Amino acid sequence: MGIQATTTRRGVPAISLFVDTSVWSLVLRRDSPPKRAETLRLGRALEGGEGVYVTGLVLQEILQGVRGPRFRERIVSDLSLLPFLVPDRVDHVEAAGLRNECARKGVQIGTIDALLAQLCIRHGLDMLTVDEDFKRIARHFPLSVWGPS
Repeated sequence: MGIQATTTRRGVPAISLFVDTSVWSLVLRRDSPPKRAETLRLGRALEGGEGVYVTGLVLQEILQGVRGPRFRERIVSDLSLLPFLVPDRVDHVEAAGLRNECARKGVQIGTIDALLAQLCIRHGLDMLTVDEDFKRIARHFPLSVWGPS
């Protein structure tokens, strides 16, 4: 994987992406990653110095699927180079409201997905995911979900 955190000339990331576990799990497969638009987009973002963000829940989900201590250590090391978002009390409160509002509109989403969506909304990040739940959230909230042009 070999993640390199780089920025533009003024130290500000060119574009900011939050990468969901669904994309990381594709990229980190033992066999070669599938050539999906989302995995290619992540590769371009990392190579191009765009802001690629991670949070504790995504890191935990990735590590729960890892076999072997060496690969685990490499993932922890590589992902430690990326900006790390830590949700605060407001994020949890807003995520609960987001989940409740989605439920009222007939959209069932999980607690973790609600929190990840809230982090993206709060920080103005594009969500890079293959999980369709985030597209459903984006129909009702100002969540930007990356899609191929």
